[in-house]
Order: sequence, then structure tokens, then C-alpha cells
Amino acid sequence: MTSRVSTYAPTLQEKPVSENLNVLRLAGGDLYWYRAGSGDGPVPVSEPGVTERLAGLLAERREAVVFAAPGEDVRLVELTVTPEEKKHLRASLPFMLEEAVAEDIEALHVVPHHRGDLDYTAMLCRHERMAAWAEALAVLPAVTCWTPEPLLLPWRAGEWCLLLEGDRALLRHGAGAGTAVERDLLPPLLAALLAGDDAPAAVVVYGEDQAADTALLPEAIAGRCQWRRGGFSQALWLEAGGDRPNLRQGDYAPRLPLRRWWTQWQRVAVVLGVAFALQLAATAAEYRQLRAVNLSLREAIQERYREAYPRGAVVDAETQLRRQLASLKGSGQGSGFTSLLARVGAVIDGQRGTSIESLNYSQRGSEMRLNIRAPDFGAVERVRAGLAGAGVEAVMESSTNDGDGVRARLRVGGRS
Repeated sequence: MTSRVSTYAPTLQEKPVSENLNVLRLAGGDLYWYRAGSGDGPVPVSEPGVTERLAGLLAERREAVVFAAPGEDVRLVELTVTPEEKKHLRASLPFMLEEAVAEDIEALHVVPHHRGDLDYTAMLCRHERMAAWAEALAVLPAVTCWTPEPLLLPWRAGEWCLLLEGDRALLRHGAGAGTAVERDLLPPLLAALLAGDDAPAAVVVYGEDQAADTALLPEAIAGRCQWRRGGFSQALWLEAGGDRPNLRQGDYAPRLPLRRWWTQWQRVAVVLGVAFALQLAATAAEYRQLRAVNLSLREAIQERYREAYPRGAVVDAETQLRRQLASLKGSGQGSGFTSLLARVGAVIDGQRGTSIESLNYSQRGSEMRLNIRAPDFGAVERVRAGLAGAGVEAVMESSTNDGDGVRARLRVGGRS
């Protein structure tokens, strides 16, 4: 088979490589550290000082640290949903894919990645694999982003990206599609993909042996190959600021480090708790003291009110007393007791031999009933006329002559 192979073309690599991207991968049960775009090989995390360096990066958060979930253990499914399905996609996604998987859906961790609008990528992985990866990463502080390996390769519409590493092949053939297979299984996989879809305009291949790598490509795409020497570090690419696909969702979402926070702030919390308890106790004691003072004041108010008004209910002693005093002060029209008494007293005082024997005042009607004693009926009439002249209405209700003078009963009130 004769094919034209280009070793360079201005396609995927013209997009910016994230120089601050650090990727952790598992190989043979060991954890390795890759730096995007670096020409150096992977660094075993078990080497002295590597764990501390990665822990510093994770603590500073100035460089992204991502765990590359092995492509063989993660199945990627591209989906386009309806607006109604989008509202409840996270809850309904496992049931939507239940018929598409051979094993029990309950044994799988199923999460979506939103690519834009109504387009999603469903990521499926066994729970046991998620637990195993968590155990492998336990030597480091929490790595919050777990991205499937194929989705760490560069991609754009109309192009595929293929990475060949020893007897393993890593392929990304869509925005949210890709897989990892054994090298020998790559030709039938590519043939199956080409049978179900159009051939890509270009296939970017990363590897170490150009002839051996390109020989794996079907004839339909062999002439569109762009081979480049390099491994996983050289192939890594993620758009700056992009929303990376992340398997750590749902039950596996990062949790707040409550235990670590508690260890750091335990003493402060205890001191604040003791201070709060003491303040609460002091406030309670002060409340009881003020409550006792308040009760004694209320009792004193009740006693003083009863001295002035022995009868009637006490609702608001201060308000009630103010109203009583206001009624006694009177007004400009002479309707109050004080004003009325002053007018009546002035008239009686002006009649020689006339005196008040008894007086009864009604607050409701602002009326006063007088029993007076006068020398004769003429004096009584002069008192009534004098009250009328003072602007006070006076009605004589009764009068009697007892030989020593005249007793009369007058009803006196302010004019309306």
C-alpha cells in the first residue's frame, strides 16, 4: 500500500497548548505525572519530593492538575437531547442509557458533560473502578477533576487524533467521543468507525515509529494522516478556560475538607463556644433580674393607680391616668371639671348668704349637680342667672323652703 504521509500540517497544534496543565496517569498500577507540552518523560509520583510538589500545585491552584481516567474503563456516548429532557437530564440519564449497556446500570457511574446547547457527552464507568482510582490518588490532596483520557487529546470538527503508545492506542474521533484499545485492535475499530460515519478530513497521529504507526490506518484515511513524533505529554491539549469533562460528579463530587478544617480551628471553636456559653448565661441572669424589677414596678404602678381610681380594670395605667387628667383639665369651652367648678364658685361667692352644701360631678356628661342653700328664692334665681351669664347652662331641678332659707338643687353643665 502506497500512501502520502505528511509530518506537519497547520491544524490542531496551532491551537494553544495549556503549559500549566498537569496530568496524572496510571500505568502498571503506578501513578505518573505528565506536564502538557513538555519534552521530558513522565515522572513517577513515588519518586522523592514529587508528592510534595504536586501537593503544592493542588494547594496553590495556579496550575490545573487533572487525573486522566483510563480510556478502556470509561465509555463515552454523544447525545443530543430535547429541551424537556435537558431539565432533568442528570436524574434521567442512567435510564436513557440502560438499554445501551450490557451490564446492570446500577453498577455504573453515569454522569453528563455539557458541550453546548443541547449537546452532551455521557460518561459511563464502573463504581469499582472509581473506588480504585480514588485509592490510588489518596497519596495526594484531593484531585477534583477526573477527565477520560481520550478527551484530553486535541480535536476539532473534521479531524481525528490518535496516540500510539507501545501496544496501546488512544483515539479521539469527536467532540465527546473517543476510546482506548489494544494496538492490534485499532484497524478493525477504525474500519467500524468509517463504516458508520464519514471519513475525517485529517488524522493527526502521535507516535515513535512513523512507518509502523501509519500502517495501522485504513486506506480511506491513510492519505490524510499527519504524523508527529511525540507521546502523551506532546499530544495533551485543552482549551484555556474550557469546561473540562469531569467524572467526579454526584456521589463522587469533591467534598469540603471538614475534618481538616475542624483540626485547624478546633481550639478557636472551643474558645468561642465557651465565650458564647458564658455570654448566654450572663444574659439569662440579667434577664431574670430585669424581669423581677419589671414585676415590682408593675405592682407599684397598680398600687398608685388604685389610690386614684379604686374601681375599674387596669390595662395601661399611664394612658388611663393621662386621659383622666386631661378630662379634669378642661378646655377653652369650659367643658372640664376645673373650669366648670371655677365658674360656679365665682357665681356662688358673689351671692351673700349663699353656700354649696354638696356637689356631684359626672365626667360622662360633663355635668355638675349642686345642692345650695340661699336666703330666699330670689338668691337662687340670681345664682342661676349668674351661671347663665358666665356661659354655663343651669337648670333648677327642685327647691324647698325650710323656714331658715331656701334649699335648691341645680343641674349645671357647659353649653353646647
